[in-house]
Amino acid sequence: MPWSELTVKEQREEFVRLASPADANVSDLCRRYGISRKTGYKWLGREDLSDRSRRPHMSPSRTAGELEAKVLALRAEHPAWGGRKIAHVLARDEGVQLAPSTANSVLRRHGLISPAASQAATAWQRFEHEAPNMLWQIDFKGHFPTDAGRCHPLTMLDDHSRFNIVLHALGGESMQPVQQVLKDAFERYGLPERINADNGPPWGSPDGSLTTLGAWLIRLGVLLSHSRPSHPQTNGKEERFHRTMLAEVISTRRFKHLDDAQRHFTQWRHVYNFKRPHEALGMQTPANRYTASRRSMPTRLPEPQYASSDLVYRVHDGGRIKFKRRLWRVGRALIGQSVALRSRSDLDGVFDVYFCHQKVATIDLNGDC
Repeated sequence: MPWSELTVKEQREEFVRLASPADANVSDLCRRYGISRKTGYKWLGREDLSDRSRRPHMSPSRTAGELEAKVLALRAEHPAWGGRKIAHVLARDEGVQLAPSTANSVLRRHGLISPAASQAATAWQRFEHEAPNMLWQIDFKGHFPTDAGRCHPLTMLDDHSRFNIVLHALGGESMQPVQQVLKDAFERYGLPERINADNGPPWGSPDGSLTTLGAWLIRLGVLLSHSRPSHPQTNGKEERFHRTMLAEVISTRRFKHLDDAQRHFTQWRHVYNFKRPHEALGMQTPANRYTASRRSMPTRLPEPQYASSDLVYRVHDGGRIKFKRRLWRVGRALIGQSVALRSRSDLDGVFDVYFCHQKVATIDLNGDC
């Protein structure tokens, strides 16, 4: 599991960050992290969780050479970071007051910023949801070779905070391993209101019908939405995260196998969530804006619940229901499940088909089945 690959200090830091808000459910978070309430409150009372330096905020005697060395050392540790991030982290962690332009000058002087990179560093403006866990974006970051085979990184991001919920090295894109990774994430961070994915498997299908993974998410009470075909920008924050991930971790090293890739992913994920300042967040880290969901992962998968006014039918072989003496396709992923039909007030003879809370099909008695 990726959680066990974090250091003890990093696990404590993540727990404390999520449990610190006044409205956080500390007991629930203790259960998710597998610790007692006594241990959880002990961690909350500790002052030595962060790695901030104890040096004074002002260092008037520091020479220009020392400042330059610090800029270069931080750049060597994070080769994709620019002057703004480096200056912010030096001020935050070491009390070093340095203008971003000065940090960029140091980088340019040492040939670490090309003119093309400067021209490409343009700000992105995107819509974001007003609170954490209202929307999570999920996708695979393509795939790349390791010495033992190909790695398919599965990633999931909170829309409001950019907090990385999932970063997992998988050997393929089949449903079962993806479902297990999502289950682990839900048990740690709770359930989101909605997940947005592209139209490919395992969460989407070319004909737009519901997949087995999609049906599982819906039964958990998660609304599932899909990006418009050929419009990857719908999951824009995921796309930007993938660019950052490629620059800061994938393209900088060679991986032996999936476990080796996961080890590097886990280390970088903690840096991304808790250390790396994000310009779109006003130089805050994603962890500064993220809080765990109050909706816990249920121990048993809930059964669909419908209103007394709904017309409820069971889905038979072939993913069809029998209604008005005709067979209607609603999706093979729903075989054995019950769905609800609700008549449209604006269209005579038209019924929307719902599985739990989500519309999955439309039946038009005036057309073909």
